[in-house]
Amino acid sequence: MYRVLIGEYEHSLDAKGRLIMPAKLREDIGEKFIITKGLDGCLFAFSLEEWKNFEQKLRSLPISNKDARAFSRFFFAGAIDCEIDKQGRFLISSNLRDFAELSKEVVIIGMDSRIEIWSKDKWQKCDDDISADEIAEKMEMLGI
Repeated sequence: MYRVLIGEYEHSLDAKGRLIMPAKLREDIGEKFIITKGLDGCLFAFSLEEWKNFEQKLRSLPISNKDARAFSRFFFAGAIDCEIDKQGRFLISSNLRDFAELSKEVVIIGMDSRIEIWSKDKWQKCDDDISADEIAEKMEMLGI
């Protein structure tokens, strides 16, 4: 059964690069999941089922298109398998920590079918830059 991933959670990255998966998200993302580079400087985490859906969309892109190849490379090359340990933690590889500029303070947010993992500083800047009124006007063009 599909459940929407929601919420905002602050946690600390330990010295080994492990992060606690919030209990409210843990059940829905599963004990094993995929983390990869995300957009806007964060990381994306997908349940195995959602990763398969995303993978199919990337696979359907035309291999003859340079931008499509670059887009696929971006997500596939950085992807890693993750597993939650008995303490509810998972390890984020050093290359992904570097990409997202993760240090001690981290914010994990539920984003419907995926989780986003942000450095606290980047998330605060992103969140501060969100103007719901301005975005609402743009979304109207998309029929929302």
